[in-house]
Amino acid sequence: MLKKGLKKLISKNAPRWLVLIIDIYIVTNTFFLAYFIRFNFTLNFDRSALLVQLPYVITAALVSFLIIGSYKGIIRHTGVKDAIHVFLANMLMLALLGGFVILNRNFNLIAKFTIPLSILVIHFLLNTIALIVSRYLFKEIYRYLISDIKSNKRILIYGAGDAGLLTYSVLTEDKDNDIQVVGFMDDDNNKRGKQINGLKVYELKNITPKFVLEKKIDEIIISIQKIKPLRLIEIVDKLSSLSVKVKIVPPVKNWIENKLNPQQIKSVHIEDLLGRDPIALDNSILKKEFNNKVVLITGAAGSIGSEIARQITNFKYQKLILIDQSESELYNLQQYFIHKKTQNITAIVADIRTKKRMESIVQEYQPTIIFHAAAYKHVPLMEDNPYEAVRVNVMGTKIMADLAIKYTVDKFVMVSTDKAVNPTNVMGATKRIAEMYINAVNNKGKTKFITTRFGNVLGSNGSVIPIFQSQIKNGGPLTVTHKEITRYFMTIPEACQLVLEAGAMGSGGEIFVFDMGESIKIYDLALNMIRLSGLNHPEDIDIQITGLRPGEKIKEELLGNGENTTATYHDKIMIATVKKIESSLVTKQINELCNFNNELNFELIVVKMKEIVPEFISNNSKYEMLDKAIN
Repeated sequence: MLKKGLKKLISKNAPRWLVLIIDIYIVTNTFFLAYFIRFNFTLNFDRSALLVQLPYVITAALVSFLIIGSYKGIIRHTGVKDAIHVFLANMLMLALLGGFVILNRNFNLIAKFTIPLSILVIHFLLNTIALIVSRYLFKEIYRYLISDIKSNKRILIYGAGDAGLLTYSVLTEDKDNDIQVVGFMDDDNNKRGKQINGLKVYELKNITPKFVLEKKIDEIIISIQKIKPLRLIEIVDKLSSLSVKVKIVPPVKNWIENKLNPQQIKSVHIEDLLGRDPIALDNSILKKEFNNKVVLITGAAGSIGSEIARQITNFKYQKLILIDQSESELYNLQQYFIHKKTQNITAIVADIRTKKRMESIVQEYQPTIIFHAAAYKHVPLMEDNPYEAVRVNVMGTKIMADLAIKYTVDKFVMVSTDKAVNPTNVMGATKRIAEMYINAVNNKGKTKFITTRFGNVLGSNGSVIPIFQSQIKNGGPLTVTHKEITRYFMTIPEACQLVLEAGAMGSGGEIFVFDMGESIKIYDLALNMIRLSGLNHPEDIDIQITGLRPGEKIKEELLGNGENTTATYHDKIMIATVKKIESSLVTKQINELCNFNNELNFELIVVKMKEIVPEFISNNSKYEMLDKAIN
């Protein structure tokens, strides 16, 4: 009953009148103490004079506290501002008493009201210290009581730096959080074993299942703003194997009004592990690139195309043309912009394989810049359907490139893939052929043709992340094609930001490759996703190795044989120094490929592709026999 009553009492804010009474009580005691200090802790002073002076001291204190409002702060949230208010109230009290003492000395208004000025100064110092310390003391007593009575969750914070301390402060001061912080963890050797706010700083290797059990830890919150993705993965891999919830503090850019809200601290998702440092874009260059321009995007309803569209709407473009053959997805994107009240956007259902239709659109809108994101990209499907792969990825690109030249489009930016590098599948080979055609026609007109090449994007259609999420939801197993298979990852916004920046810096003929960071094992990704879902492997969900799919590589590459990179002004964007091609020969071969494609002879199509791209060597595919025949 006592605990229950105490919990009810401390769960409410202390009434202001109670704080005011306590402050007056402290002022009264410090006035007595000031006399003792002034007279060397003896009673050799006129005690009757002290009793006369005391009501005036209390009155001056009361007036000062009421004017400044120092008693209005919530004690359990005491901070620097409260200390400043106390200091100002004491200054006012000193001024009032000092003024009255000087006035009384000159006019002898009140007998025995002759407070020595030294006592007033001592009283001021004692008040300032006592009132501030009392507030922090009550704050700590509250924390101690509330943690003992109210606490439901015991939390360990990973990160003893500024971000970790801010998280500690936010959590402990939030009255809606039933938590108790029991310690910190940090990688810094100088912090390990020391104490911060009375809490010990531990090392990651010491956080064992036994430690978690002994300390009764329920959650571990990762609160580090600047950390390499691989290190974050290592930390989460270690922590997620313990029987605790693992949460993460979001990046500063996601805080609401630059303030961390406890509700923003969420469970770790795989996207948090693969997210990278924020990209700094040169907005002045991008503003110049898009302001008052007509921009056309093919494949606008797809993951990349739609994000490019969203980012371009941040600039003062003249008109934005969105083209896609997927009616439903394009409609959803159109509704998104209507809801956002975004102006000057036209959504058009059209197929880039239809030259007449595409020409009518380009002729009507006269785009300044074309972002060509339309493509078929699923490796196993395209391995079985090379006709469609060539029709979209090669012929569609050729149609758009030829129209860009004919209607003097300023820039043509093509979105390519790392699968175009030393391709082992039909999809990758068609994208490489598209790159070659773009390069071949670069000097045929005024259009500047630019290619951007990057790896997998998180959350895109067909990305491994949503596939794993779906498999976990259905109870597993998670399917991985090979235990050693690795992939590069970046987020969709990051990829599209780099596409825009590369397009702006391109002068024509470049293949820009992006810094994709370190490649990540898909098997480890699957393990982490299982653990982050609060499940165990293999008890709850197993991982099944299914074998490489047709055309699939174990490791992707960003540069082909004989290719190197040169730096640009942006540290995440490089230019691939590709081998020179014979433009006329490449154009002739691609025209022949498009003609062969109409015959629907898949083997003949693939043979012609291998002729155009000699490094195209099929892997785990029915077309491997063609490589043997050629060799």
